[in-house]
Amino acid sequence: MGDSPAIKAAEAPALLKLEGIGKRFGEFAALADIDIAFNPGEVHCLLGENGAGKSTLCNLVFGIHQPTAGAMTYEGEAYRPANPRDALARRIAMVHQHFSLVDELSVTDNLLLGKGLGRVNRKAEAQRLLDLATEFGLSLDPAALVGALSVGQRQRVEIVKCLMRRPQLLILDEPTAVLLPEEIESLLQLCRRVADSGCAVVLVTHKLAEIARVADRATVLRAGKVVARSQSPAGEIDALVRAMIRREDAGEGGDKFGVDALPERTARTSFQTAHEALQLDAISAMDAIGVKRLDAITLSIRQGEIVGIAGVEGNGQSELGMILAGLARPSEGRWFANGHELTTASPAAITAAGVGIVPEDRHKVGAIGQLPLADNIFLNRMAEFTRFGMIDRKRRNSAAAELVSRFDIRTAGTGVPFSSLSGGNQQKAVLARELTTPGLKFLLAANPTRGLDIGAVEAVYRFIMDAARSGVGVLLISSELDELLAVAHRIAVFYRGRIIGERPAEPQYREDIGALMSGQTP
Repeated sequence: MGDSPAIKAAEAPALLKLEGIGKRFGEFAALADIDIAFNPGEVHCLLGENGAGKSTLCNLVFGIHQPTAGAMTYEGEAYRPANPRDALARRIAMVHQHFSLVDELSVTDNLLLGKGLGRVNRKAEAQRLLDLATEFGLSLDPAALVGALSVGQRQRVEIVKCLMRRPQLLILDEPTAVLLPEEIESLLQLCRRVADSGCAVVLVTHKLAEIARVADRATVLRAGKVVARSQSPAGEIDALVRAMIRREDAGEGGDKFGVDALPERTARTSFQTAHEALQLDAISAMDAIGVKRLDAITLSIRQGEIVGIAGVEGNGQSELGMILAGLARPSEGRWFANGHELTTASPAAITAAGVGIVPEDRHKVGAIGQLPLADNIFLNRMAEFTRFGMIDRKRRNSAAAELVSRFDIRTAGTGVPFSSLSGGNQQKAVLARELTTPGLKFLLAANPTRGLDIGAVEAVYRFIMDAARSGVGVLLISSELDELLAVAHRIAVFYRGRIIGERPAEPQYREDIGALMSGQTP
Protein backbone atom coordinates (compact mmCIF):
# COMPACT_ATOMS: atom_id res chain seq x y z
CA MET A 1 0.00 0.00 0.00
CA GLY A 2 1.37 3.46 -0.90
CA ASP A 3 2.11 6.24 1.55
CA SER A 4 -0.74 8.56 2.52
CA PRO A 5 -0.84 12.10 1.07
CA ALA A 6 0.10 13.50 4.50
CA ILE A 7 3.23 11.31 4.67
CA LYS A 8 4.18 12.23 1.12
CA ALA A 9 3.70 15.93 1.98
CA ALA A 10 6.02 15.61 4.97
CA GLU A 11 8.71 14.03 2.78
CA ALA A 12 8.40 16.52 -0.10
CA PRO A 13 10.46 19.73 -0.11
CA ALA A 14 8.58 22.84 1.00
CA LEU A 15 6.72 24.69 -1.73
CA LEU A 16 7.09 28.01 0.13
CA LYS A 17 9.53 28.85 2.94
CA LEU A 18 9.62 32.00 5.03
CA GLU A 19 12.80 32.62 7.02
CA GLY A 20 13.28 35.43 9.52
CA ILE A 21 10.34 37.35 8.05
CA GLY A 22 9.49 40.67 9.67
CA LYS A 23 7.08 43.44 8.77
CA ARG A 24 6.89 46.88 10.30
CA PHE A 25 4.34 49.62 9.77
CA GLY A 26 6.19 52.65 11.06
CA GLU A 27 7.14 51.87 14.66
CA PHE A 28 4.70 48.97 14.89
CA ALA A 29 6.12 45.47 14.37
CA ALA A 30 3.29 43.42 12.84
CA LEU A 31 5.56 40.39 12.32
CA ALA A 32 8.94 39.52 13.79
CA ASP A 33 11.38 36.69 12.93
CA ILE A 34 8.79 34.37 11.36
CA ASP A 35 10.05 30.96 10.20
CA ILE A 36 7.41 28.81 8.55
CA ALA A 37 7.10 26.38 5.64
CA PHE A 38 4.10 25.40 3.56
CA ASN A 39 4.38 21.97 1.99
CA PRO A 40 2.70 20.56 -1.11
CA GLY A 41 0.02 18.05 -0.30
CA GLU A 42 -1.00 19.38 3.13
CA VAL A 43 -3.41 21.76 4.81
CA HIS A 44 -1.54 24.14 7.11
CA CYS A 45 -3.73 26.12 9.52
CA LEU A 46 -2.74 29.51 10.91
CA LEU A 47 -4.22 30.45 14.29
CA GLY A 48 -4.08 33.54 16.43
CA GLU A 49 -6.20 36.27 17.94
CA ASN A 50 -7.23 39.25 15.84
CA GLY A 51 -4.15 41.42 15.37
CA ALA A 52 -1.75 38.48 15.84
CA GLY A 53 -0.35 38.96 12.32
CA LYS A 54 -2.09 36.18 10.37
CA SER A 55 -3.56 38.39 7.65
CA THR A 56 -0.33 40.37 7.40
CA LEU A 57 1.58 37.14 6.84
CA CYS A 58 -0.86 36.07 4.12
CA ASN A 59 -0.65 39.50 2.50
CA LEU A 60 3.14 39.24 2.32
CA VAL A 61 2.88 35.92 0.50
CA PHE A 62 0.27 37.35 -1.88
CA GLY A 63 2.29 40.49 -2.66
CA ILE A 64 0.00 43.04 -1.03
CA HIS A 65 2.79 44.00 1.38
CA GLN A 66 6.53 43.48 1.16
CA PRO A 67 8.59 42.23 4.13
CA THR A 68 10.99 44.56 5.92
CA ALA A 69 13.21 41.65 7.02
CA GLY A 70 13.89 38.06 6.05
CA ALA A 71 13.41 36.15 2.82
CA MET A 72 10.90 33.90 1.06
CA THR A 73 11.68 30.95 -1.19
CA TYR A 74 9.11 29.49 -3.60
CA GLU A 75 9.79 26.28 -5.52
CA GLY A 76 13.43 26.57 -4.52
CA GLU A 77 13.85 30.10 -5.89
CA ALA A 78 13.89 33.51 -4.23
CA TYR A 79 10.35 34.86 -4.08
CA ARG A 80 9.51 38.52 -3.49
CA PRO A 81 6.22 39.47 -5.20
CA ALA A 82 5.82 43.17 -5.88
CA ASN A 83 2.05 42.88 -6.14
CA PRO A 84 -0.75 40.30 -6.29
CA ARG A 85 -0.26 39.96 -10.06
CA ASP A 86 3.17 38.48 -9.39
CA ALA A 87 1.67 36.00 -6.95
CA LEU A 88 -1.11 35.00 -9.34
CA ALA A 89 1.46 34.45 -12.09
CA ARG A 90 3.10 31.86 -9.82
CA ARG A 91 -0.28 30.17 -9.25
CA ILE A 92 -0.71 31.55 -5.75
CA ALA A 93 -4.33 32.54 -5.07
CA MET A 94 -5.93 34.06 -1.99
CA VAL A 95 -9.48 34.31 -0.67
CA HIS A 96 -9.46 37.53 1.34
CA GLN A 97 -11.24 38.09 4.64
CA HIS A 98 -12.76 41.28 3.25
CA PHE A 99 -14.50 41.43 -0.08
CA SER A 100 -12.82 42.65 -3.28
CA LEU A 101 -15.88 42.64 -5.51
CA VAL A 102 -17.56 45.33 -7.63
CA ASP A 103 -21.17 45.71 -6.47
CA GLU A 104 -22.39 47.13 -9.80
CA LEU A 105 -21.27 44.06 -11.79
CA SER A 106 -22.81 40.62 -12.07
CA VAL A 107 -21.30 37.55 -10.46
CA THR A 108 -19.95 36.40 -13.85
CA ASP A 109 -18.43 39.81 -14.65
CA ASN A 110 -16.72 39.93 -11.26
CA LEU A 111 -15.11 36.57 -11.98
CA LEU A 112 -13.92 37.80 -15.37
CA LEU A 113 -12.13 40.83 -13.91
CA GLY A 114 -8.37 40.61 -14.37
CA LYS A 115 -8.51 38.13 -17.26
CA GLY A 116 -6.83 40.61 -19.57
CA LEU A 117 -7.70 41.81 -23.06
CA GLY A 118 -9.34 39.82 -25.83
CA ARG A 119 -12.67 38.17 -26.46
CA VAL A 120 -14.26 36.32 -23.59
CA ASN A 121 -16.97 33.69 -23.93
CA ARG A 122 -19.25 34.89 -21.12
CA LYS A 123 -21.68 32.02 -21.59
CA ALA A 124 -18.91 29.46 -21.23
CA GLU A 125 -17.48 31.27 -18.20
CA ALA A 126 -20.93 31.41 -16.57
CA GLN A 127 -21.31 27.67 -17.09
CA ARG A 128 -17.85 27.07 -15.65
CA LEU A 129 -18.88 29.11 -12.63
CA LEU A 130 -22.02 27.03 -12.20
CA ASP A 131 -20.06 23.80 -12.51
CA LEU A 132 -17.59 24.90 -9.83
CA ALA A 133 -20.33 26.18 -7.54
CA THR A 134 -22.19 22.89 -7.88
CA GLU A 135 -19.03 20.87 -7.29
CA PHE A 136 -18.25 22.71 -4.06
CA GLY A 137 -21.82 23.18 -2.81
CA LEU A 138 -21.72 26.99 -3.10
CA SER A 139 -24.97 27.97 -4.85
CA LEU A 140 -24.67 31.12 -6.98
CA ASP A 141 -26.67 32.88 -9.69
CA PRO A 142 -24.18 33.95 -12.43
CA ALA A 143 -26.45 36.81 -13.56
CA ALA A 144 -27.10 38.29 -10.10
CA LEU A 145 -25.69 41.72 -9.26
CA VAL A 146 -23.13 41.40 -6.48
CA GLY A 147 -24.51 44.49 -4.75
CA ALA A 148 -27.86 42.73 -4.34
CA LEU A 149 -26.35 39.65 -2.69
CA SER A 150 -26.21 38.95 1.02
CA VAL A 151 -22.87 38.95 2.84
CA GLY A 152 -22.77 35.16 2.75
CA GLN A 153 -23.49 35.01 -0.98
CA ARG A 154 -20.75 37.56 -1.70
CA GLN A 155 -18.29 35.44 0.25
CA ARG A 156 -19.21 32.48 -1.95
CA VAL A 157 -18.38 34.56 -5.03
CA GLU A 158 -14.96 35.31 -3.54
CA ILE A 159 -14.31 31.62 -2.95
CA VAL A 160 -15.35 30.53 -6.45
CA LYS A 161 -13.34 33.39 -7.98
CA CYS A 162 -10.26 31.98 -6.30
CA LEU A 163 -10.99 28.36 -7.17
CA MET A 164 -11.37 29.14 -10.87
CA ARG A 165 -7.62 29.82 -10.99
CA ARG A 166 -6.80 26.22 -9.99
CA PRO A 167 -3.99 27.45 -7.71
CA GLN A 168 -0.84 25.62 -6.69
CA LEU A 169 -0.75 27.46 -3.35
CA LEU A 170 -4.19 28.31 -2.00
CA ILE A 171 -4.53 30.83 0.84
CA LEU A 172 -7.91 31.10 2.56
CA ASP A 173 -8.20 33.92 5.10
CA GLU A 174 -11.25 33.13 7.27
CA PRO A 175 -13.24 31.70 4.33
CA THR A 176 -15.93 29.93 6.39
CA ALA A 177 -17.02 32.87 8.53
CA VAL A 178 -20.33 33.28 6.68
CA LEU A 179 -20.95 29.75 5.39
CA LEU A 180 -23.56 27.25 6.51
CA PRO A 181 -22.50 23.99 8.16
CA GLU A 182 -22.97 21.96 4.98
CA GLU A 183 -21.08 24.60 2.96
CA ILE A 184 -18.27 24.56 5.51
CA GLU A 185 -18.05 20.79 5.21
CA SER A 186 -17.95 21.10 1.42
CA LEU A 187 -15.15 23.67 1.63
CA LEU A 188 -13.13 21.53 4.05
CA GLN A 189 -13.52 18.59 1.69
CA LEU A 190 -12.30 20.86 -1.08
CA CYS A 191 -9.25 21.80 0.98
CA ARG A 192 -8.50 18.13 1.45
CA ARG A 193 -8.93 17.35 -2.25
CA VAL A 194 -6.73 20.27 -3.31
CA ALA A 195 -4.02 19.21 -0.85
CA ASP A 196 -4.24 15.56 -1.88
CA SER A 197 -3.66 16.62 -5.47
CA GLY A 198 -0.25 18.00 -4.46
CA CYS A 199 -1.07 21.64 -3.75
CA ALA A 200 -0.35 23.50 -0.54
CA VAL A 201 -3.34 24.92 1.33
CA VAL A 202 -3.00 27.65 3.94
CA LEU A 203 -6.17 28.00 6.00
CA VAL A 204 -6.59 30.89 8.44
CA THR A 205 -9.44 30.06 10.79
CA HIS A 206 -10.66 30.63 14.35
CA LYS A 207 -12.93 27.60 14.29
CA LEU A 208 -11.04 24.88 16.08
CA ALA A 209 -13.43 22.20 14.90
CA GLU A 210 -12.25 22.95 11.37
CA ILE A 211 -8.64 22.51 12.44
CA ALA A 212 -9.43 19.16 14.01
CA ARG A 213 -11.28 18.16 10.85
CA VAL A 214 -8.76 19.07 8.15
CA ALA A 215 -5.36 20.35 9.38
CA ASP A 216 -2.16 18.41 8.79
CA ARG A 217 -0.11 21.04 10.62
CA ALA A 218 -0.89 24.21 12.58
CA THR A 219 1.08 27.28 13.55
CA VAL A 220 0.00 29.75 16.24
CA LEU A 221 0.87 33.44 16.01
CA ARG A 222 0.66 35.84 18.92
CA ALA A 223 1.74 39.49 18.80
CA GLY A 224 3.41 38.92 15.45
CA LYS A 225 5.53 35.95 16.53
CA VAL A 226 5.27 32.19 16.21
CA VAL A 227 4.47 30.85 19.69
CA ALA A 228 3.45 27.26 18.94
CA ARG A 229 3.53 24.62 16.22
CA SER A 230 1.72 21.32 15.92
CA GLN A 231 2.34 18.29 13.71
CA SER A 232 -0.92 16.69 14.93
CA PRO A 233 -3.43 19.53 15.51
CA ALA A 234 -6.48 17.31 15.98
CA GLY A 235 -4.99 15.85 19.16
CA GLU A 236 -3.62 19.11 20.54
CA ILE A 237 -6.57 21.50 20.36
CA ASP A 238 -6.44 22.52 24.04
CA ALA A 239 -2.73 23.36 23.80
CA LEU A 240 -3.35 25.41 20.67
CA VAL A 241 -6.10 27.38 22.41
CA ARG A 242 -3.84 28.12 25.37
CA ALA A 243 -1.02 29.22 23.08
CA MET A 244 -3.35 31.45 21.09
CA ILE A 245 -5.05 33.34 23.91
CA ARG A 246 -2.61 32.71 26.77
CA ARG A 247 -5.33 31.06 28.79
CA GLU A 248 -4.42 28.11 31.01
CA ASP A 249 -7.99 27.14 31.75
CA ALA A 250 -9.21 26.54 28.17
CA GLY A 251 -10.33 23.03 28.89
CA GLU A 252 -13.08 20.92 27.44
CA GLY A 253 -15.54 23.02 25.46
CA GLY A 254 -12.88 25.53 24.44
CA ASP A 255 -13.04 24.20 20.90
CA LYS A 256 -16.18 26.23 20.35
CA PHE A 257 -15.56 29.83 21.32
CA GLY A 258 -15.02 29.99 25.04
CA VAL A 259 -18.58 29.05 26.02
CA ASP A 260 -17.42 27.89 29.42
CA ALA A 261 -16.02 31.33 30.16
CA LEU A 262 -19.28 33.12 29.42
CA PRO A 263 -21.53 34.14 32.30
CA GLU A 264 -24.73 32.22 32.92
CA ARG A 265 -27.75 33.41 30.97
CA THR A 266 -30.38 35.28 32.92
CA ALA A 267 -33.26 33.02 33.98
CA ARG A 268 -36.28 33.36 31.72
CA THR A 269 -38.58 34.14 34.65
CA SER A 270 -36.67 37.37 35.31
CA PHE A 271 -37.88 39.07 32.13
CA GLN A 272 -41.12 37.29 31.18
CA THR A 273 -43.17 40.03 32.87
CA ALA A 274 -40.90 42.89 31.75
CA HIS A 275 -41.94 45.55 29.25
CA GLU A 276 -41.44 44.90 25.55
CA ALA A 277 -38.18 46.22 24.17
CA LEU A 278 -39.13 45.38 20.57
CA GLN A 279 -42.39 44.58 18.84
CA LEU A 280 -42.63 43.62 15.17
CA ASP A 281 -46.21 43.68 13.90
CA ALA A 282 -46.63 41.80 10.58
CA ILE A 283 -43.53 43.33 8.97
CA SER A 284 -43.21 42.64 5.24
CA ALA A 285 -40.67 43.93 2.72
CA MET A 286 -40.28 43.84 -1.06
CA ASP A 287 -37.00 44.14 -2.95
CA ALA A 288 -36.34 46.41 -5.94
CA ILE A 289 -37.85 43.96 -8.42
CA GLY A 290 -40.96 43.25 -6.38
CA VAL A 291 -39.95 39.99 -4.71
CA LYS A 292 -41.21 39.63 -1.13
CA ARG A 293 -38.19 39.23 1.17
CA LEU A 294 -40.05 39.47 4.49
CA ASP A 295 -43.53 38.05 4.93
CA ALA A 296 -45.59 39.20 7.92
CA ILE A 297 -42.86 38.91 10.57
CA THR A 298 -44.38 39.18 14.03
CA LEU A 299 -42.09 38.99 17.05
CA SER A 300 -41.72 40.55 20.49
CA ILE A 301 -38.69 40.76 22.76
CA ARG A 302 -38.84 41.61 26.46
CA GLN A 303 -36.37 43.84 28.25
CA GLY A 304 -33.48 41.65 29.37
CA GLU A 305 -34.27 38.89 26.85
CA ILE A 306 -31.94 37.70 24.08
CA VAL A 307 -33.79 36.29 21.08
CA GLY A 308 -31.75 34.61 18.36
CA ILE A 309 -32.57 34.52 14.66
CA ALA A 310 -31.33 31.38 12.91
CA GLY A 311 -31.57 30.59 9.23
CA VAL A 312 -29.73 30.17 5.97
CA GLU A 313 -28.42 33.55 4.85
CA GLY A 314 -30.64 35.20 2.27
CA ASN A 315 -33.92 34.34 3.98
CA GLY A 316 -34.78 37.87 5.07
CA GLN A 317 -32.41 38.47 7.97
CA SER A 318 -30.48 41.23 6.17
CA GLU A 319 -33.70 42.98 5.14
CA LEU A 320 -34.97 42.95 8.73
CA GLY A 321 -31.67 44.40 9.93
CA MET A 322 -31.90 47.23 7.39
CA ILE A 323 -35.45 48.07 8.52
CA LEU A 324 -34.51 48.15 12.21
CA ALA A 325 -31.51 50.37 11.39
CA GLY A 326 -33.76 52.85 9.58
CA LEU A 327 -32.01 52.19 6.25
CA ALA A 328 -35.13 50.66 4.68
CA ARG A 329 -38.87 50.78 5.31
CA PRO A 330 -41.28 47.88 5.41
CA SER A 331 -43.84 47.57 2.62
CA GLU A 332 -46.40 46.51 5.23
CA GLY A 333 -46.61 46.35 9.00
CA ARG A 334 -45.28 48.44 11.88
CA TRP A 335 -42.55 48.13 14.46
CA PHE A 336 -42.02 49.59 17.92
CA ALA A 337 -39.09 49.90 20.33
CA ASN A 338 -39.62 50.80 23.97
CA GLY A 339 -43.21 51.69 23.17
CA HIS A 340 -42.28 54.18 20.41
CA GLU A 341 -43.36 53.51 16.83
CA LEU A 342 -40.30 53.72 14.58
CA THR A 343 -41.71 52.32 11.33
CA THR A 344 -40.79 55.40 9.30
CA ALA A 345 -38.16 56.87 11.64
CA SER A 346 -34.72 58.02 10.49
CA PRO A 347 -31.53 56.37 11.84
CA ALA A 348 -30.98 59.39 14.10
CA ALA A 349 -34.51 59.13 15.52
CA ILE A 350 -34.05 55.41 16.09
CA THR A 351 -30.86 56.06 18.06
CA ALA A 352 -32.62 58.78 20.06
CA ALA A 353 -35.31 56.23 20.98
CA GLY A 354 -32.71 54.09 22.78
CA VAL A 355 -31.96 51.60 19.99
CA GLY A 356 -28.43 50.33 19.31
CA ILE A 357 -27.53 48.76 15.96
CA VAL A 358 -24.54 46.49 15.34
CA PRO A 359 -24.80 45.90 11.56
CA GLU A 360 -23.70 42.72 9.78
CA ASP A 361 -21.17 44.65 7.66
CA ARG A 362 -19.20 46.91 9.98
CA HIS A 363 -17.08 48.23 7.09
CA LYS A 364 -19.91 49.22 4.78
CA VAL A 365 -22.47 50.66 7.22
CA GLY A 366 -21.01 50.36 10.73
CA ALA A 367 -18.06 52.72 10.55
CA ILE A 368 -16.05 55.16 8.43
CA GLY A 369 -12.65 53.56 8.01
CA GLN A 370 -10.75 56.74 7.15
CA LEU A 371 -11.89 58.59 10.28
CA PRO A 372 -10.09 58.26 13.63
CA LEU A 373 -11.20 55.67 16.15
CA ALA A 374 -12.49 58.42 18.48
CA ASP A 375 -14.79 59.80 15.77
CA ASN A 376 -16.20 56.34 15.02
CA ILE A 377 -16.88 55.61 18.69
CA PHE A 378 -19.00 58.77 18.91
CA LEU A 379 -20.52 58.93 15.42
CA ASN A 380 -24.01 58.88 16.96
CA ARG A 381 -23.17 61.33 19.77
CA MET A 382 -20.81 63.90 18.24
CA ALA A 383 -23.11 66.72 19.33
CA GLU A 384 -22.10 66.02 22.94
CA PHE A 385 -18.59 67.25 22.13
CA THR A 386 -19.54 70.16 19.89
CA ARG A 387 -19.76 73.75 21.05
CA PHE A 388 -20.38 76.74 18.78
CA GLY A 389 -19.85 74.46 15.80
CA MET A 390 -16.42 73.27 16.98
CA ILE A 391 -15.53 69.81 18.29
CA ASP A 392 -13.81 69.73 21.66
CA ARG A 393 -11.27 67.11 20.58
CA LYS A 394 -9.56 66.93 23.96
CA ARG A 395 -12.79 66.05 25.75
CA ARG A 396 -13.85 63.65 22.97
CA ASN A 397 -10.48 61.87 23.00
CA SER A 398 -10.62 61.55 26.78
CA ALA A 399 -14.09 60.02 26.63
CA ALA A 400 -12.99 57.72 23.80
CA ALA A 401 -9.96 56.58 25.79
CA GLU A 402 -12.25 55.61 28.65
CA LEU A 403 -14.33 53.39 26.33
CA VAL A 404 -11.18 51.96 24.73
CA SER A 405 -10.12 50.80 28.18
CA ARG A 406 -13.57 49.59 29.22
CA PHE A 407 -14.11 47.53 26.06
CA ASP A 408 -10.48 46.36 25.78
CA ILE A 409 -9.97 47.87 22.33
CA ARG A 410 -6.33 47.25 21.52
CA THR A 411 -4.99 50.25 19.64
CA ALA A 412 -2.03 52.61 19.54
CA GLY A 413 -4.36 55.50 20.39
CA THR A 414 -7.78 57.04 19.78
CA GLY A 415 -6.45 59.07 16.85
CA VAL A 416 -5.51 56.12 14.63
CA PRO A 417 -7.70 55.43 11.56
CA PHE A 418 -10.50 52.98 12.30
CA SER A 419 -9.41 50.90 9.30
CA SER A 420 -6.00 50.26 10.93
CA LEU A 421 -7.57 48.19 13.73
CA SER A 422 -7.87 44.42 13.55
CA GLY A 423 -11.33 42.99 12.88
CA GLY A 424 -11.95 42.11 16.51
CA ASN A 425 -11.00 45.54 17.75
CA GLN A 426 -13.12 47.21 15.09
CA GLN A 427 -16.11 45.21 16.29
CA LYS A 428 -15.39 46.08 19.91
CA ALA A 429 -15.36 49.75 18.89
CA VAL A 430 -18.75 49.42 17.18
CA LEU A 431 -20.10 47.66 20.28
CA ALA A 432 -18.66 50.36 22.53
CA ARG A 433 -20.56 52.98 20.53
CA GLU A 434 -23.87 51.12 20.40
CA LEU A 435 -23.88 49.76 23.96
CA THR A 436 -23.29 53.24 25.36
CA THR A 437 -26.22 54.73 23.42
CA PRO A 438 -28.06 57.00 25.90
CA GLY A 439 -31.18 55.31 27.26
CA LEU A 440 -30.39 52.02 25.51
CA LYS A 441 -33.29 49.56 25.80
CA PHE A 442 -33.03 47.51 22.60
CA LEU A 443 -29.99 46.21 20.70
CA LEU A 444 -29.86 44.59 17.28
CA ALA A 445 -26.66 42.56 16.83
CA ALA A 446 -26.39 41.16 13.30
CA ASN A 447 -23.64 38.54 12.97
CA PRO A 448 -21.56 40.44 15.57
CA THR A 449 -18.76 37.83 15.69
CA ARG A 450 -18.21 37.25 11.98
CA GLY A 451 -14.51 36.74 11.30
CA LEU A 452 -13.46 37.18 14.94
CA ASP A 453 -11.11 34.98 16.95
CA ILE A 454 -12.06 33.01 20.05
CA GLY A 455 -11.04 35.69 22.50
CA ALA A 456 -12.86 38.45 20.62
CA VAL A 457 -16.00 36.32 20.26
CA GLU A 458 -16.07 35.69 23.97
CA ALA A 459 -15.60 39.41 24.69
CA VAL A 460 -18.38 40.43 22.28
CA TYR A 461 -20.89 38.05 23.84
CA ARG A 462 -19.88 38.99 27.36
CA PHE A 463 -20.67 42.64 26.55
CA ILE A 464 -24.00 41.69 24.95
CA MET A 465 -25.01 39.45 27.86
CA ASP A 466 -24.05 42.16 30.36
CA ALA A 467 -26.32 44.57 28.48
CA ALA A 468 -29.19 42.08 28.63
CA ARG A 469 -28.72 41.67 32.38
CA SER A 470 -29.06 45.43 32.73
CA GLY A 471 -32.47 45.27 31.03
CA VAL A 472 -31.65 45.66 27.34
CA GLY A 473 -33.66 43.50 24.94
CA VAL A 474 -31.44 41.92 22.28
CA LEU A 475 -32.22 40.57 18.82
CA LEU A 476 -29.21 38.43 17.86
CA ILE A 477 -28.93 37.40 14.20
CA SER A 478 -26.21 34.82 13.61
CA SER A 479 -25.24 32.10 11.16
CA GLU A 480 -23.45 30.31 14.03
CA LEU A 481 -25.99 28.01 15.67
CA ASP A 482 -23.54 27.08 18.47
CA GLU A 483 -23.37 30.73 19.48
CA LEU A 484 -27.14 31.19 19.43
CA LEU A 485 -27.61 28.10 21.59
CA ALA A 486 -25.04 29.37 24.11
CA VAL A 487 -26.16 32.99 24.33
CA ALA A 488 -29.86 33.35 23.44
CA HIS A 489 -32.91 32.48 25.52
CA ARG A 490 -35.00 31.38 22.54
CA ILE A 491 -34.44 31.03 18.79
CA ALA A 492 -36.78 31.96 15.94
CA VAL A 493 -36.01 30.38 12.57
CA PHE A 494 -36.28 32.33 9.31
CA TYR A 495 -37.11 30.53 6.08
CA ARG A 496 -38.02 32.32 2.86
CA GLY A 497 -38.79 35.52 4.69
CA ARG A 498 -41.03 33.97 7.34
CA ILE A 499 -40.66 32.73 10.90
CA ILE A 500 -41.50 29.04 10.47
CA GLY A 501 -40.77 27.97 14.03
CA GLU A 502 -39.41 28.90 17.43
CA ARG A 503 -37.55 26.80 19.99
CA PRO A 504 -35.83 27.30 23.36
CA ALA A 505 -32.09 27.89 22.96
CA GLU A 506 -31.08 24.54 24.42
CA PRO A 507 -28.73 21.88 22.94
CA GLN A 508 -31.45 19.23 22.74
CA TYR A 509 -33.26 21.34 20.12
CA ARG A 510 -30.25 21.56 17.76
CA GLU A 511 -31.50 18.99 15.24
CA ASP A 512 -35.01 20.42 15.39
CA ILE A 513 -33.71 23.92 14.66
CA GLY A 514 -31.52 22.57 11.85
CA ALA A 515 -34.56 20.93 10.27
CA LEU A 516 -36.48 24.20 10.46
CA MET A 517 -33.56 26.03 8.81
CA SER A 518 -33.92 23.71 5.82
CA GLY A 519 -37.65 24.39 5.62
CA GLN A 520 -38.90 21.23 7.33
CA THR A 521 -41.82 21.86 9.65
CA PRO A 522 -43.42 19.39 12.10
